[in-house]
Amino acid sequence: MSPSPAPRPFLIGVAGGTCSGKTTVSERLAELVGDEHLALIKLDSYYIARDDQAFEQRALANYDHPDAFDWQLLNDHIAALAAGASVPVPIYDYSNHTRSGEVRMVHPARIVVVEGILVLYEPQLRDRFDLKVYVDTDADLRLIRRLHRDVVERGRTPDSIVQQYLATVRPSHEQFIEPSKRHADVIFPQGGLNEPALEVLLARVRELVRVG
Repeated sequence: MSPSPAPRPFLIGVAGGTCSGKTTVSERLAELVGDEHLALIKLDSYYIARDDQAFEQRALANYDHPDAFDWQLLNDHIAALAAGASVPVPIYDYSNHTRSGEVRMVHPARIVVVEGILVLYEPQLRDRFDLKVYVDTDADLRLIRRLHRDVVERGRTPDSIVQQYLATVRPSHEQFIEPSKRHADVIFPQGGLNEPALEVLLARVRELVRVG
């Protein structure tokens, strides 16, 4: 008797504004559940390649707009993971505003989490999710976190961060990201540090691992 095929993975989308805590939620799940049970995909990995553009042009692009992402590649990769195949996820180089040319192999798992600002915006991707989460955090707190992150981790100046925030980040949040909250099944108020909400989500994930 041939073994039964592995069940289709449970797909979770985790969205929210810049520095809302969505990465905290996703990485805590991955850490607590384990790589053997959970595959984590970050939308930032699917920024389109801009090798044909000068650095100055790349630096001025709107990275919070839906057109900044390679949705076809991401959807292809999610479909492949759902079918039991491993996928080569691009590694993005934030300092140069383009793909690094390297990849990270992500392997199929019982649970697949896709995390990023617009994962509840794109219809084809959104329809794949079994559970849709939106991490909701006040704008002033998100801006403070972004300032700290981009200065410390990405070598940027505070002036350039504020200019980008006012020119593209805030308008795109209001036009695309915040409205996508209406598609969420679960909303995390107070961001990714909301321990009671995280415990509820973790309990559901652990249940899936046991069943799977």
